[in-house]
Amino acid sequence: MQATFSGSASVGALRERYGERYRWLLLLSVLTGTIASLIPSTSVNVAIPAMSAYFGLGQARAQWITSGFMVASTVSMLTTPWLLTRFGYRATYMGAVLLLMIGAIMGGVAVQFPLVLASRVAEGMAAGIIQPIPAVIILHAFKPHEQGRAGGLFGMGVVLAPAIAPALGGVLTDLLGWRSTFFMVVPVTLLSLWLGLKFVPHSSPGGASVGENAAGLDWIGLTFGAGGTLCLLNGMAQLHQEPRGPALVLLALAVLMLVAFVFWQKRMLARGRRPLMDLRLFRCRPFVMGCIVSAVYGTAMFGSTYLLPLFMQMGIGLSASYAGNLLLPAGLVLALTFPVVGRLADKQPTHWLVSIGLGLLALSFALMIFVGSGTALWLLAAFIAVGRIGLGFILPSLNLGAMRPLDKSLIAQGSSTISFIRMLGGAAGVGLFGIVLQWRMEVHEADPALGIKAAHLIAFHECFVLLTALCLVALAAATRLRSPHPPPDKSE
Repeated sequence: MQATFSGSASVGALRERYGERYRWLLLLSVLTGTIASLIPSTSVNVAIPAMSAYFGLGQARAQWITSGFMVASTVSMLTTPWLLTRFGYRATYMGAVLLLMIGAIMGGVAVQFPLVLASRVAEGMAAGIIQPIPAVIILHAFKPHEQGRAGGLFGMGVVLAPAIAPALGGVLTDLLGWRSTFFMVVPVTLLSLWLGLKFVPHSSPGGASVGENAAGLDWIGLTFGAGGTLCLLNGMAQLHQEPRGPALVLLALAVLMLVAFVFWQKRMLARGRRPLMDLRLFRCRPFVMGCIVSAVYGTAMFGSTYLLPLFMQMGIGLSASYAGNLLLPAGLVLALTFPVVGRLADKQPTHWLVSIGLGLLALSFALMIFVGSGTALWLLAAFIAVGRIGLGFILPSLNLGAMRPLDKSLIAQGSSTISFIRMLGGAAGVGLFGIVLQWRMEVHEADPALGIKAAHLIAFHECFVLLTALCLVALAAATRLRSPHPPPDKSE
C-alpha cells in the first residue's frame, strides 16, 4: 500500500529504509512527544494543593499553575504552521521537546512561585507547538480509509500515559513531594528526542522543502492573539474581586484585540501574505461546526480535568494518592475506546460519533452531582469512566470530521486553528471554573447552617451542573458536523 506522504529526499530515504511500516514509525515518534507534552497538563493537577500549601497560594493564584500552561499552549499553537514551513518537522518537533524538558527541570528545582509559573509557561509553549503536528501527519501520511484507524491508535497511546500520570503523580506527591511531578516528564522527553532523530523527517507539511515559500512570522497577529488571551483570562480571574472596574477593562481589551486580530488576518490575506490564522478555513461549514464543538468541548474537558482532583480532595476528603488512582481506571477505559472508535470513524458519520461522545460526557457530569462523601469509590470511578468513554468517541472523530473537507494546503493551518480554539476554550474553562468554584464556596461558607465540608461539596456540585449544560450546548452544534465519507478501501 503506497503512503501518500511524499516530499524531500530525507523522507524518501526513510521510507526506502523502513518500507511500508515507516508511516507507523513516524506516528510512533510524534506520539511519544505528544505524550510528553500532555503529562504536565495532568500530573501537576493532583499536586496543586501541596504547592498551594508550600507557596501560600490562594485559589485564584493556584489556578494559574494550570492556566499558565494552557495560555502558553493556546498561543503557541498558532505558530506551528509557520515553524513547520520555516524549519521543517524535525527541527520544530525536537526544539519543542527540548524546551519541554528544560521547563520541567526548571519547575522541579524552583524555590519561588514565579519560577514555577515560568516553567509551566515554557512547558505550555512546547506542548502547544507539538500537539497540532500529529493531525497534520495523519492527514498527509495516511490514505483516507486509514486515517480513522491511525487517529484511534494514536489517541489510545496519547491517553494511556496521561491516564497513568495523575495516579503516579499523586503517589509521588505523597511520598516525595510536589517537585517529583515535574521530573516525571524528563525520561519521556529523552525517548522522544531519540525517536525524533531516527524517524522524523526534515521536510515541511506536504513534503515541501524546508524554508520553501516561508514568509516571516506574523508577529503583529501573534501579539494580538497573545494579548487578547491574557486579557480574557486575567479579566475573568478578577470578575469576582472588588472593584470590578479592572476586570471589565481587561475583558473590553480582550474583545478589542480579538477584533484587531481578525482585521489584521484579513488584511494579511488580502495582501497575499501568509497570516497566522488563514480565515479561508471558516468558509468550510464542517470546519466551523468543528470549531464550535472544540471550543465548548475544550471548556468542559479541561475544566473537569482541573475540577475532578480538587473535588476528590477538597469535596469528599480523599488523599492525593486516592484522587490520582481513581482517575486511572477511567483513563484505561478511554485508551481501549480509542481504537474501536477510530475504526468506526473510517466508516460511520463523524457527527454521530461526536454526538454520542458529548451525550456520555454530559451524563457523566450529571451523575457527579449526586456524589458525596458516602458514595462508594467504585461508583465514583464508574461515573468518571462514563465521561472518559465519551471523550473516546469525540477525540478521534472531531478532527477528521472538521478537517477532511479542507484543501490539503490548509491542513496544517486547520490543525493549529482547531487546536487553538479547543485550548482557548480549555484555558477559559479552567479560569471560569476556578472563579465559579471560589465564588460558590464563599457564598456557601457564609451560610451558618452549613459546615465547611458541606459548603465545598455544594459548590462543586454546582460546577458540575454548569459542565453538563456546556456539553449539551456542544451537542447541538455536533449534530451539524457533517463531512464527506472517506472512499472505501478497494484493496481489502
